[in-house]
Amino acid sequence: MRTGRKKRDAWCSPETTLPVAAMLASLISFSCGGTTSSPAAGNPPPVVIQYGLVELISGLTNPVDLQLPPDATDRIFVVEQAGIVRVIQSGVLLATPFIDIGTRVTAGGERGLLGLAFHPDYSNNRRIFLSYTRTVSGQLQSVVAEYVTSTNDPNSADTAERIVLTIDQPFDNHNGGQIQFGPDGYLYMGLGDGGSGGDPQGNGQNMNTLLGKILRIDVNSVQPYAVPADNPFVGQNGIRPEIWAAGFRNPWRFSFDRTTGRLFAADVGQDSFEEVDLISKAGNYGWNIMEGSHCFQPRNGCSSNGLELPIAEYDHNEGSAVTGGFIYRGTLMSELRGRYIFGDFGSGRIWSLTETTPGVWTRSLVLDTEINISCFGLERTDELLVSDYGGRLFRLQKSF
Repeated sequence: MRTGRKKRDAWCSPETTLPVAAMLASLISFSCGGTTSSPAAGNPPPVVIQYGLVELISGLTNPVDLQLPPDATDRIFVVEQAGIVRVIQSGVLLATPFIDIGTRVTAGGERGLLGLAFHPDYSNNRRIFLSYTRTVSGQLQSVVAEYVTSTNDPNSADTAERIVLTIDQPFDNHNGGQIQFGPDGYLYMGLGDGGSGGDPQGNGQNMNTLLGKILRIDVNSVQPYAVPADNPFVGQNGIRPEIWAAGFRNPWRFSFDRTTGRLFAADVGQDSFEEVDLISKAGNYGWNIMEGSHCFQPRNGCSSNGLELPIAEYDHNEGSAVTGGFIYRGTLMSELRGRYIFGDFGSGRIWSLTETTPGVWTRSLVLDTEINISCFGLERTDELLVSDYGGRLFRLQKSF
């Protein structure tokens, strides 16, 4: 995630707010979205589908992650960057936090409480995992720690923690920080290259560090964790066995498609390009040799041999910091079903990616908003949630 002033275009501007049911605060509608073409003679004009954001909740503080517990409750958990997890239950933001570890967290800029993952067997074992940054004896670290939900109150967790993993950070940005259990039951974590600019330590391509990688670990068998035997680099000298994929600058939000299990990640760019990657086992996504599909170091004549190119990219005329989303599997926007929906923190734009033929993806604008998109989430019905870093939570849906 990168903060900064939003870039706006004159050709897409807010329209009049539309009324919605009393339980919803507002519907923000914009004049972009859908596709249109010139009608043939004698045929009615095509319907232009427009999309809007329905405001569900306000009063949050710098939300950066949205997660659903794997149970039957109507709850959404919101991660606030300063170190608090909030609960939205049946559409109401509860006053008491689920957990507050703010005294342990070093927050600000790209640091803070950055991720939450529920154990797949959460309904029985009540285990949760948090990803955050802290400072110990002057050293910034990324941490994954385990906590347990109270037996007496499902909306409260014990602050006692078991440290699973710590990684020293050389700089205070590019911390990544998302954690997510995959369909295989293992815990995945995204880490940036360690920060500064241009990856000065070469961590993206250094296979002996966890920085600039997506990791895969087993938190079930032994403590603090085990490395799955089928991780791609197990037993290879000079390569950390936790690594699942490499070559990332700052992966800001990844997700598994609930239908296919495919893993999609958005990697925030340096000066020119933002990218979306389809993650494969042992894949190398190029940073800092490449930024997107373009040479970065050297600026010309670099070799892409052995590197995975992004499935989509855009330059900084369209946005400045990509935010990863989800393959849409809901019902309110059937025309978007099966498409990957993602956005940009700086410009507020939301796009879809359509796999027109295997391995070929087409990007289309869905909505141009005025918010800083910090993360996406899913409702129990698979409808898409969008969080504004300024403190609001929305649902994406048609605006007519």
